[in-house]
Parts: sequence; C-alpha cells; structure tokens
Amino acid sequence: MPSRTGRPPRISRADIVSAAHRVIEEEGTQGLTMRRLAREVGATPMALYHHVRDKDELLQLLLDDYAATVPRPEMPADGGDPGELVVTAAVAMRDALIGVPWIVEVLRADDLMSVHALWYPETIIDAAVRAGLTPEAAVDLYRIIWHYTAGEITARAAAARRREDDRPTYRGQVFATLDAAELPRLAALGERWEELTARDTYDKGVRAIVHGLLGGG
Repeated sequence: MPSRTGRPPRISRADIVSAAHRVIEEEGTQGLTMRRLAREVGATPMALYHHVRDKDELLQLLLDDYAATVPRPEMPADGGDPGELVVTAAVAMRDALIGVPWIVEVLRADDLMSVHALWYPETIIDAAVRAGLTPEAAVDLYRIIWHYTAGEITARAAAARRREDDRPTYRGQVFATLDAAELPRLAALGERWEELTARDTYDKGVRAIVHGLLGGG
C-alpha cells in the first residue's frame, strides 16, 4: 500500500520573509537561494514561486519589511539648520543599517531599494538645496554620503568578523615591530594602531563631508 504523504504545508509571504531573514543571518545573501529557502520553510521551490517571482523580488520584500520597522529621527518643526539636518539624516541612515550589513551589500548594486527608505535621500537632498546647492549638486552630496556610509559599515562588519577569530592579526604583528627610523609616526603609535583605527569616527567624518560640500568648512 502506498504511504500517505499528506498535504504540503501551507506557507505565506510572512513565513517566507521570516525564513529568508534566518538564512541570510546564517549564510549571507549568497546562501539565499529558492532551493535553500524551500528547505527552510519545509516546502518545494515551486511552492515558493506562488508567492515570490525570484530572488530579486524576495530581496525586495526583505528590504521593505526591514525599512518599514525603522523609526525616523525627530526633526525640527521649523526646518532647522540645513547642515544639521543632513548630518541627522545621514547618522540615522547609518544607524539603521549598521546592524544589517547584508542590506548595504544589496543596495550597493544600485538596483533594488525600498520606497520606505526614500526618506533619507529626500531629507538630505532637500536640506542641501535649501542650503544653496543646485539639485544636481545636492544629489552629488547624497551619493558621497551614501558611499562613505556604505564603505564604513562594510569595513566595520569585515573587521568584526575578523576579531571573532580571536587570533593576533598580521597587521598587529607588523605594527609592533615597525622600524622607527623609517616610519617614525607609525612606529610611535605601535600597538595602539588597532585600538585607534577601531574607534567610531562616523559622526566626525560625515560632518566634515557636509560642512565641506555646503561651504561651511
């Protein structure tokens, strides 16, 4: 007598999004395939295609799902100083993404995006125009801030993964034995180099960018 397999499990888009988040946390975006996701939800890849067209649509759902939960910073009712508004929006954007570097990886491809997250470029570009930049120059400012932000988050995520190894770094070994006659400044910093380069300088950096491009420094 043939065995009864029963009905396949019923899955929803919410189930798929939740499972996709788990896969990415464990294996990154490279590990997120429709076949892998099907195993995670206990279904077949074909069953997933009733809910999402392909991996790009799945990533889009994940971006929207995350962006919809991120609170926006409180902004001054009177508009406030344009430069400070740009800094506030940039810091908020970085704070929203620093814990999810896989989103930065997806966004850097300049294809997928979330409409919920368009508040960041809108706020930055509007403030820059009010500060006197042309719309084109304001877009340049936003893009420079975005590249700085994405690079900073990516670098920090890579450094954090490296520190999890809990092994002495090659860089640390080199800096501990630098020739003071050839590289006096770096040799003087020596073993402090890793500590100093691990400091969070995002706020300082983004303020320098904003003040420089808005003509305030």
